[in-house]
Amino acid sequence: MDLEEKVIEAYEKVKDSVVSISAVAVADFLFFSQPVEGVGSGIVVDSGGLIVTNAHVVKGFSDVYVTLPAGYSYRATILGLDSRSDVALLKVPVTGLKAAKLGDSDKLRVGQFVVVVGNPFGKLLGGASVTFGVISGLGRTIKSKGRVFENMIQTDAAVNPGNSGGPLVNLDGEVVGMTTAMIPFAQGIGFAIPINEVKFVVNQLLKYGRVIRPWIGIYGVDLDKAMARYVGTRTPKGVLIVGVVEGSPAHRAGLVKGDVIVEVDGEPVSSVSDLRAALKRKRIGEYVRVRFYRKRTVYSVLVEVGVEPY
Repeated sequence: MDLEEKVIEAYEKVKDSVVSISAVAVADFLFFSQPVEGVGSGIVVDSGGLIVTNAHVVKGFSDVYVTLPAGYSYRATILGLDSRSDVALLKVPVTGLKAAKLGDSDKLRVGQFVVVVGNPFGKLLGGASVTFGVISGLGRTIKSKGRVFENMIQTDAAVNPGNSGGPLVNLDGEVVGMTTAMIPFAQGIGFAIPINEVKFVVNQLLKYGRVIRPWIGIYGVDLDKAMARYVGTRTPKGVLIVGVVEGSPAHRAGLVKGDVIVEVDGEPVSSVSDLRAALKRKRIGEYVRVRFYRKRTVYSVLVEVGVEPY
C-alpha cells in the first residue's frame, strides 16, 4: 500500500468519530447585548455519547451543541474541563456512536507521518476535512497568552482554528493527539496534546470532576545534544528545567532553572513524558528522589509530590 492510500485509509477510519462543536454565549456591552459564537471539532471517545474537545472551545459558553457526522445536532453537557491541559469532556444524549481508536502517544517518533482531521462546520461543508504532514517535534514547552503548554506534539500539518479539538491521527488510523489552535504563532507549525494526557484528564474528570495532577512545580523540555552543550551539562538526555514555580516543592528542594533531571527514584528520565509518568505513580504527599545535573556536577534531592494548582 502506497503513502496516498495509507492517508486515505487513516482518514476513513476516523472521520465518523469526528464531530463539529458550536458554542454560543451572550456578551453584555455598554448599551447592548451581542451573541458570541465559537466553533471547533471534537472526538468521540465512547459510543455512549462521550466527546473530548479543547477546553477553550467551550469554556465560558452557555450553550454548546454537537453535530454528528450524519448531520444530527444535540445540545451537549460539559462534564468537566481542564484549562491547564486545554481538554474538555462533553456528553450528548445519544448512544451507538462510533468511538475513535485511541493510540499510544508515548510511542511517537519525530518524522512520523500524521494527518489532522477536523469538522468545524458540520453538515454545512459536507463533513470532515483532512491535512497531512509529519511530527516535527515532541516534548515541546510553549508559552502563549500568559500560559505554559508542556509536552506538546509539534507537526507541520496545518491546524486551522476550526479544527481545534480534532484528532491527530497516525497512518494506522489511531488518534495519537488532540490538536489545539491556542498557540497562534509560527506559520506552518501546529500543535497537539498527546492522547495519553487526554486519556488521563478524561479519567480524572469522570472520577473526580476535576484533575488532580501530581506536581513538583517545574516547567521542563526534553534535553538534546545542542541544549546540553549550551547549558554545559555532561548528560545528553534528561529534562531541562526552564522554569521553577516560586514556593513549589521543587523550589523548596533547591532545584533551579538550568538543572537537568536524569533520574526519579532510581529510574532513568530522558523526557518530560518519563517525568510525568514517574510522578503519576506517586501519591500526593509522598517524596521522590530526584537526581539531576547542575552544569557538570550531579546532585540528588528529595522532592515532595504536591497537587498542581487548579
